[in-house]
Amino acid sequence: MAAHTVYKEPAPLVDRENPLESMMSRFNIAAEILGLDEETYNVLKTPDKQVIVHIPVTMDNGKVRVFEGYRVIHNTILGPSKGGIRYDKNVYLDEVKALAAWMTWKCAVVDIPYGGAKGGIICDPTTMSAGEIERMTRAYTLALKDVFGPDRDIPAPDMGTGPREMAWLMDEFSKTVGMTSSAVVTGKPLVMGGSLGRTEATGRGVMVATLAALEKLGLKPTEVSAAVQGFGNVGTWASKLLFDKGLKIKAISDISGAYWNADGINIDEAIAHKNAHGGRLEGFAGAVPMDPDELLVSPVDVLVPAAVEDVITEHNAGRIQAKLIVEGANGPTSASADPIIYEKGISVVPDILANSGGVTVSYFEWVQNKQGFKWTEEMVTERADRIMSDAFEKVYQTSLKYNVSLRIAAYVVAIDKVAQTYKFRGGY
Repeated sequence: MAAHTVYKEPAPLVDRENPLESMMSRFNIAAEILGLDEETYNVLKTPDKQVIVHIPVTMDNGKVRVFEGYRVIHNTILGPSKGGIRYDKNVYLDEVKALAAWMTWKCAVVDIPYGGAKGGIICDPTTMSAGEIERMTRAYTLALKDVFGPDRDIPAPDMGTGPREMAWLMDEFSKTVGMTSSAVVTGKPLVMGGSLGRTEATGRGVMVATLAALEKLGLKPTEVSAAVQGFGNVGTWASKLLFDKGLKIKAISDISGAYWNADGINIDEAIAHKNAHGGRLEGFAGAVPMDPDELLVSPVDVLVPAAVEDVITEHNAGRIQAKLIVEGANGPTSASADPIIYEKGISVVPDILANSGGVTVSYFEWVQNKQGFKWTEEMVTERADRIMSDAFEKVYQTSLKYNVSLRIAAYVVAIDKVAQTYKFRGGY
């Protein structure tokens, strides 16, 4: 590759629904229910800021590759913006804009004082060395030093990033301000001010939301079966915690394939296999391989899509057999699938509620960094569980009030909070 060429992977496949359009279609329904005036509608639907950066990075072969990166600040009405950074070859601006908006609604649903943001770099981290990823992360941080800040915009890990990248980001940002700035980023290693309970926080929130929904449906956890798509951080912890609560997990999947056991999978054994085989389920003896597409429509009571966006669409929604869908991933259900699922009487705990345990504990990490004081794991989980339970109940009651799905109710709760705050703060 010639020096100083912009590295840009092909755009995502055209048959994928645009996540921004999916988000906006739900936003529009909620806005109509709330009777949002035109001014507030236009303010809330539009991102505050979109930053595109091109960062030159010296690769291990001595050549310079220019990566394209994004940071979208959707909203700061409730507080500083918050949102992850993803390293993926299919990152594109509309996706980042949708994810930033979802972060705004997610923070509002669980009533924490953050706005929404998201970032990403178009790259394939699986083909890059640690040194290349570090140089890219530091260059990205430097390019966005005037955007990031503990009281302005607080990044976190997302797809393709983790505590290692957040440590580099914190260090590089700290250099630009001439002092250690722990609170500029969350999802850090524990020794650098990361929070106890953060690793399992999103999966734990999925578990709390699932149990709350099962209670409303009159179903006992010990009499319920589940399938979990995705065995990364969120899916692994959700599976483990639901398994510990007595649910029979019949199907799990990761990038290597999907696995089925009608008698239930021993999740502890699956995790042990994954840890012993490079983080993959491939070759797991406690279940038989199945078609990954069939996992979503398998005969279970609870379906937890915890992988990527747009896996439940109008093409497969009609075949789903689960009574309850709990969205561990961001945007796993396309807007076109919503009416099909609703007509079938399937309850859906939406992503902006179900997976908000992660941002809740990220908020706790930020608070601890600001305080210069560490909380115990019991304090973190007890407070996070309470916030998740309260948020679920509020969304559930809103769904009854307006006779709408939990998804639309979650948007109503979130948009109402941000809209009311905007009216108190005022515009120009």
